[in-house]
Parts: sequence; C-alpha cells; structure tokens
Amino acid sequence: MKYHQGSTILLLNILLIQYASGQTLPPASATEDWSTKPPVVVPAESAELPPSDAVVLYSGKGDLDQWEHLDGSAVKWEINAEGMMIVPKTTDIQTKQKFGSAQVHIEWKTPDPKEDQGMNRGNSGVFLMGLYELQIYESYNYETRIYYNGQAGSVYKQHIPLVNAARKPQAWQSFDIIFAAPVFNADKTLKTPAYMTVLHNNVLILNHVELKGPMVYQGFPKYEYHEAKMPLRLQEHGSRVSFRNIWIREL
Repeated sequence: MKYHQGSTILLLNILLIQYASGQTLPPASATEDWSTKPPVVVPAESAELPPSDAVVLYSGKGDLDQWEHLDGSAVKWEINAEGMMIVPKTTDIQTKQKFGSAQVHIEWKTPDPKEDQGMNRGNSGVFLMGLYELQIYESYNYETRIYYNGQAGSVYKQHIPLVNAARKPQAWQSFDIIFAAPVFNADKTLKTPAYMTVLHNNVLILNHVELKGPMVYQGFPKYEYHEAKMPLRLQEHGSRVSFRNIWIREL
C-alpha cells in the first residue's frame, strides 16, 4: 500500500507516541476481515446499462411482461420506438415482482409543455415500494409553477432537491436511486425510517434524506406497518411522460 508524504508523517507520529507510552501494536492480521467474500458483479460499459446482477424491468424494446396496472390488468400504456409512454386516464402501473431496499435506474422524458395545462407539466412519479414518491416533473428553467418540494427530484411534499439538474422538455433524463426501506419491529411499530439518495442526470440531488412516511397529498406523512417488499410503481397523472431503461438491484 502506498502512502502520501502527509499520511506517512502522521503514521510515524502515531507509532512514536505508542512506542513512548509503552503500547504494543497488535499484529497486522488483527484488523484483517476474511468473514464475507464480496460476490462478483460485472459492471456495464456505461452507467445507463444494467450491471450483471440487476433485474431489468424495462429495456425499451416493448416487453411489459413484468408490469401490470394496480388491478392486475395488462398494461395499456403506449409502446413506441423510444420506449413506453403514459396514456392518460389508464391509471398507474406497478411491477409484478416485489422489492425492498434497492438501487434503481430509470430514464424518463416529459412531453411538449404545450400538451399540458396549468400546473400539470410532465407530471409523474416513481414510487418505491408503491408508497414513497420521487417526483417527475417538467422543471427546466424552473419558474414558480409548483412548490419546490413538488418539482423534479423532490421527495414529494417532503424534501426539496439540493439542486435543479433538469434537462429541457422532450430530452431523456435519468434518476439513479439508492433506497433503504423502512424496518418495523415485531409489534409493527417503526424501528428504522426509510432513506433515499438520488442522482438526477448524474448530479447528486438528495443525500441520504430521511423519509417521514409514505407520500400524502394533503396532511402530514406518517408510517404505518407494511410488508418488507412491495412493487415499484410508476404514476399516471394525466401527462404523456415516457420511460425506458429501467433496472433494479436488490440490496
């Protein structure tokens, strides 16, 4: 192992102090940990592509077998050359498989702003465990159309993103999400809240923020006991938002 000059001087000072005080250093093997060998994961050639242990939920090639509407019916969203696009009034979709703590990559695109009326500008959302919403919204050159904890990259009604990293409407954007699911005690009370870290277009916008509970539009969020694993959900909110390259790694 190589040390920089400053690190070497610090190490020598520590050794001199320990020697002067009569302390005996343990063998180097005392701090070697051989308990758990990390499994091998083959990374992709680019950040947008899934690593070898990811579950590919949607590649952009028309396969929606892993998704369904909340009532269990087949997905009615539109498939085109770029990906899948929300069809207004068809309702949300969710994965058939359930997940807890996870790393999620998802790419999305808002439509031409002329399509949407009022405050509903490219409005959608990614719901971890079907409950905890990371907001999708048209937020380029942001004007005060909506509260800051409702713009793109916010934990809806809970956390404002550190920065606005939005691209122009009709440009593909990405979220990379690290989600730590909440943990409940045996008596169904909350033991540990959920946490979320997010990169928007490769820019850190949420840094291990604590979630106050599931998303609520009106009132204040609070935790209620739920399963350890639940579906990933995409919101249909009347706007023709598109999606592609969705993959997830269970943590």
